[in-house]
Amino acid sequence: MNNLPVVKAGLVAVSRDCFPESLSVDRRKAVAKAYREKYDGASLYECPICIVESELHMVQALEDVKAAGCNALVVYLGNFGPEIAETLLAKHFDGPVMFIAAAEESGSSLTQGRGDAYCGMLNASYNLKLRNVKAYIPENPVGTAQECADRIEEFLPVARALVGLSQLKIISFGPRPLNFLACNAPIKQLYNLGVEIEENSELDLFEAFKNHEGDERIPDVVKDMEEELGEGNLKPEILPKLAQYELTLLDWVEAHRGYRKYVAIAGKCWPAFQTQFGFVPCYVNSRLTGMGIPVSCEVDIYGALSEFIGTCVSRDAVTLLDINNTVPGDIYETDIKGTWDYSHGDTFMGFHCGNTSSKKLSFCAMKYQMIMARSLPEEVTQGTLEGDIKPGDITFFRLQSTADCRLTAYVAQGEVLPVATRSFGSIGIFAIPEMGRFYRHVLIEKNFPHHGAVAFGHFGKALFEVFKYLGVEDIGFNQPRNMRYPGENPFA
Repeated sequence: MNNLPVVKAGLVAVSRDCFPESLSVDRRKAVAKAYREKYDGASLYECPICIVESELHMVQALEDVKAAGCNALVVYLGNFGPEIAETLLAKHFDGPVMFIAAAEESGSSLTQGRGDAYCGMLNASYNLKLRNVKAYIPENPVGTAQECADRIEEFLPVARALVGLSQLKIISFGPRPLNFLACNAPIKQLYNLGVEIEENSELDLFEAFKNHEGDERIPDVVKDMEEELGEGNLKPEILPKLAQYELTLLDWVEAHRGYRKYVAIAGKCWPAFQTQFGFVPCYVNSRLTGMGIPVSCEVDIYGALSEFIGTCVSRDAVTLLDINNTVPGDIYETDIKGTWDYSHGDTFMGFHCGNTSSKKLSFCAMKYQMIMARSLPEEVTQGTLEGDIKPGDITFFRLQSTADCRLTAYVAQGEVLPVATRSFGSIGIFAIPEMGRFYRHVLIEKNFPHHGAVAFGHFGKALFEVFKYLGVEDIGFNQPRNMRYPGENPFA
């Protein structure tokens, strides 16, 4: 994927001047060694500045990690640490910052070899708050060399998303469709997050599409589509138009990304798209998302934002689905009950017309959009990629602005069950523990739209930390039965 940041974290050790400097030096070296032995060593740069004890040392360390190309920072308390210098280090670094600290190694070294970083982390957090400096502090920030190496590896997906957002432009086409206010949210929070937004008319897109008629690259794209679809290429006559549209979007991205490195798209797909373009864009949306350029349906700007975050965290294709319909009782009774430990209320179907990458489908076929074809000629609704979503772990999530410009989010982990959907579109049978209560007390209670981003794997821990770092105070999740939601009736 060429639309994702590559994170290189700088490891900088700090030291309080009344503690042995060698503690921080030796412990830093041990952390770096443990990381290189277990993970990709290219992701971590060990700052050779001997130690940061003062403000001047802090400046030297900043210049060094910047020269090394680091876009994330790990501040490591090898001992108690200098409260001012370490906090200024985080304040003046242009990128996400993590704080971790050293645990004591042995009972035989608790005199001259005691570092008290357990205590120093408290003062570090206090001083970060005093200066309004954001930093990621993991759940267990004090540990051995190997434990700190593991915490750094857990930080990288969080850092990747934060770096990506700082250089993201979302390109949208057209206002949200009529009767689709659910995806219409204020864009003010995009700017607060550092994200740029370019809003265009679908007429601009149509003009660009027309200008790509006869593009000499179309046959090559058609061939690539044919290879991807294989036996599922049931509508070969529509592929040239879809290829023309794909090239239109890719060329638009390159011409309009401006000074931004990364791009996501919020696209228009109805009501007039089909009759004017002569197809639906679902399959092209799926292909771009598979390339690492997330495309949301129905001009869902915060859906595109969520998809991009999920792509950064997972380094994989994501999708955007409707939290769509209940699982019929007969399917639950025959195919789910007794095989998995899920109640009927834990299950639902996630669906969209045909926007999920073929890499994430158990099987796929190019078809027409059945819902749109109920009121339009079938020939203008060709272009969906239909198939059941592959079974496996998933994370359902969304970052959203409310109507009064507050950021909210939710994260819920679950799985796609290997159960035939017997339906149409890009669709799967999802199971999330306590989904019924989560649906009522988070999705409904907090006014989330029906679109949710889906990452393929369990990434709840990283996504939760991304949202915390962004300052989201209200992060919903699927709470276990023994944890009552604030609005949940205790007598229900």
